[in-house]
Amino acid sequence: MAPLDSALRKQPGDTAPPYRAAPHNIEAEQALLGAVLVNNEALYRVSDFLEPEHFFEPIHRQIYDISRSLIRTGKLASPVTLKTFLPAEIDIAGLTLAQYLALLAAEATTIINAVDYGRTIYDLAIRRELITIGEDMVNVAFDAPVDFAPADQIEDAERRLYELAEVGRYGGGFQKFETALTTAVDMAARAYQREGKLSGLATGLKDLDSKMGGLQASDLIIVAGRPGMGKTALATNIAYNVARAWRGEVRADGHIDTVNGGIVGFFSLEMSAEQLATRIIAEQSGIPSSTIRRGGINERDFEKIKDVAIELQHLPFFIDETGGLTVAQLAARARRLKRQKGLDLLVIDYIQLLQGSTRRAMEGRVQEVTEITTSLKALAKELNVPVVALSQLSRQVENRDDKRPQLSDLRESGSIEQDADVVMFVFREEYYLSNKEPRPGTDDHTRWQVDMANVHGKAEIIIGKQRHGPTGTVSVQFDAAVTRFDNLAQDDQMPDRV
Repeated sequence: MAPLDSALRKQPGDTAPPYRAAPHNIEAEQALLGAVLVNNEALYRVSDFLEPEHFFEPIHRQIYDISRSLIRTGKLASPVTLKTFLPAEIDIAGLTLAQYLALLAAEATTIINAVDYGRTIYDLAIRRELITIGEDMVNVAFDAPVDFAPADQIEDAERRLYELAEVGRYGGGFQKFETALTTAVDMAARAYQREGKLSGLATGLKDLDSKMGGLQASDLIIVAGRPGMGKTALATNIAYNVARAWRGEVRADGHIDTVNGGIVGFFSLEMSAEQLATRIIAEQSGIPSSTIRRGGINERDFEKIKDVAIELQHLPFFIDETGGLTVAQLAARARRLKRQKGLDLLVIDYIQLLQGSTRRAMEGRVQEVTEITTSLKALAKELNVPVVALSQLSRQVENRDDKRPQLSDLRESGSIEQDADVVMFVFREEYYLSNKEPRPGTDDHTRWQVDMANVHGKAEIIIGKQRHGPTGTVSVQFDAAVTRFDNLAQDDQMPDRV
């Protein structure tokens, strides 16, 4: 069958430069449409990833769209039935509609080859979209107004490319419940194979994992607390535990699938990468960071630090220390990390240091934070990873006798509570009690010492909200000297005393 674009080819004797047509394959489109018209089952081989707009020839888009609609409603799509829905007077390369449909059916590919033809059509459509994005970048760069920042154009281009890369998979569309069941069983199988038997990423804190089932993909998890409670310490502990447990398997196409643990991206908006690294070294070596900073270490301590540093070197742990990021910039960098290195967990320290768009900022900080939390939740779904975002609490906590945080204490916006899938509060009674020491030698001081002994080295992680599970409080151990959270040994699990 003669392709429709033959007239566009350069003729002998032409002096004009050759016309560069967008990438397409008319023959592949014709062969696939013919297969669908001859055997409607061919549609189900390609309908999950191929859309009408992926066809280059407009009449082919119409034929595919109408055929798909007929087949999905249980009707027959054939050259006879399609004529009813297409203009009869249409001329296709010198053929009438009836003649063209008959030719499509006569030169159809087999149903077995339908997927290969569908993928060829799809890949060419993706290439055309890449050309469009590239042309738009060039045109915008030439014609951009003076007040249009190049960084904004880069972010937009990155977003469009990422969306194209994510959509450019042979998937999507409707699925049978049977497929969803298979996915659910696969998830259960992966959970069974993972350390800790969890469906999500293990935090390394067993009691917390048992309540949450680990950190779940596409969840926005808020970790909130007043200054000094250990929010950053908890986030770095979890991030380190996830990265340390990472194990991957190489697929046949060269991509690496995460089998256990995960690749971590950490946005440290408050501390520098060096400060964060020092904290993690302190947590894992047991040597306080203050001791490391002032050089008060001996040779044995240095050997410990060296061993921990060697282990950290090989962890899939990536830090971005840029301050004053907008949520759009953060999203662009997270997308880039996932494309280049992979990404299984994103940590942001902390929400109040992020900026929204200029328009939202002008409307007030509450609207700006609303935009930020909504964007972070959308990013978690888009990247299909848990996003752990730290947040400050309002000062009203300090005015209560019971200083355990509540959802109403979340600072600046109710959208934090609304958008989050999980809200966790970090609370240390020891921190507040240590600031209330009575005069030594009094009865109050004796009682205070008893109270301090009961709460020493303990912290509470209060789950104030969880969409997929129970709320409640988890007790953990906290070593303030090295800012490390750990599992709290239960009384019935204490080692025997010698």
